[in-house]
Amino acid sequence: MSFVKDMLSMFNKKELSFLKSYKESEDFYTFLFEKEKDITWSAGQYGLFTITHKKIKNNTRPFSVASVPQENTIQITTKISDQPSEFKKAMLELTKGTKITMAGPVGAFYLKEEHPTVLIAGGIGITPFRSIVKQLEAEKKERPVHLLYLDSNKTYIFKDELDRIASNTSIGLTYLDSSNHLQQALDKSINNYKNNAKYYIAGPKSMVEDTSTYLRDNEISKRNIKKDVLIGY
Repeated sequence: MSFVKDMLSMFNKKELSFLKSYKESEDFYTFLFEKEKDITWSAGQYGLFTITHKKIKNNTRPFSVASVPQENTIQITTKISDQPSEFKKAMLELTKGTKITMAGPVGAFYLKEEHPTVLIAGGIGITPFRSIVKQLEAEKKERPVHLLYLDSNKTYIFKDELDRIASNTSIGLTYLDSSNHLQQALDKSINNYKNNAKYYIAGPKSMVEDTSTYLRDNEISKRNIKKDVLIGY
């Protein structure tokens, strides 16, 4: 049923009006778009965004929706280097009122049941989790959720906001700067929860696969692991 719903959502494209953009840090930018009343999503899902104000190759790209519906904006945050792709150049050229389209949001990368949950973010993989923890904050429920945020550069985008949410909720938050530190943190979670927790992993492909393999090697069932690979372009 979820697959059919996603397929139907993909054919239902919405036109979004650009509001503003700003730097989160040296290489990371956030883009905000106006949210129409009929657009909704589950925290953690992604959309397919299409550039329409100019002709470029490969004009459609997936992005996690980093906001929640209650914020009344659609937020995407991405890394943009000194030599950006055509797509990201077009994103930087957006001016207030410029239109893009979005198909979705879709995907199964969202919390479904109230069970112990470990969220594992690698770099820009924090974007779907920003939405998830914002949703948990809005629900005001005491849930055993812990966010492990790995960033070897120690950039930690959204840090101030995440710290505030963690201080006002039951959500645990740990910042990490190496794979060794991540494995140590995972060992603690595995010892605490055994196979009773759900593990959500988001980030670059190598990080996601390495983390998933580590969990499987430590007898965490495949059905308790959800993965969201973020690609660069």
